[in-house]
Amino acid sequence: MDEILKKLINISHQLADPALDLVILGEGNTSATCSDGTFWVKASGSQLSTIEREGFSRVYAEPVLKLLDDKDADDSEVAKGLKEALTDQKMKKPSVETFLHALCLYEAGVNWVGHTHALSVNSILCSNLGTEPFLNHIFPDAVVVCGERPAVVPYADPGLPLARAVREALRRYMEEYGAAPKLMLIQNHGMVALGMQDRDVINISLMADKWARTLLGTYTVGGPHFLPREEIRRIETRPDEEYRRKEISSLR
Repeated sequence: MDEILKKLINISHQLADPALDLVILGEGNTSATCSDGTFWVKASGSQLSTIEREGFSRVYAEPVLKLLDDKDADDSEVAKGLKEALTDQKMKKPSVETFLHALCLYEAGVNWVGHTHALSVNSILCSNLGTEPFLNHIFPDAVVVCGERPAVVPYADPGLPLARAVREALRRYMEEYGAAPKLMLIQNHGMVALGMQDRDVINISLMADKWARTLLGTYTVGGPHFLPREEIRRIETRPDEEYRRKEISSLR
């Protein structure tokens, strides 16, 4: 089996561990670039907890990204376009979130993506506070693993509308910070972990979950005490934290 696909199956199973409360049933999806203009992405209807090779689709990135610019594409044209983008027509239909993954992999330039609907994170994203509590940090390790700030996306209909909102958020973030986000939060929907290494997707997802759980706890005792912006910037750029970031990324 393709080594990239092996790793993708592995991180999918880890993200779906019932003890983590990141996904249930058919929720969530994962992807990885193959560095040849194609990428693996979860097929529609597959479950991350039990997914194996046949639960993934390999698609060409170019036609998927091109469809994003077709403002008149309806649901049937989207389904047809995703089918035609398969490298092998015998493979299952790719997830409707294939567009989101294509953007993260090819516009943001990462290698691995994990999209989950964590109970802890969604408890905040689905509240009246939305993404606001995540715009400042409350402890240093979230800065180290999840980055200086997450990219935020307003709610949009899954599929092309959501992907277009993601594209706008990614471009805005990369223009401001000069690099891709590690964590993206989608209002009333879930989170996306973007990694250069496969392990990054696990680390970011776990740390975002801890971040959300801690935030929820602070609201029971007076509210969060946010770190000063200058401290967040300091943590993000410290050489020793960069070294620790690389070590964490290599953990197995």
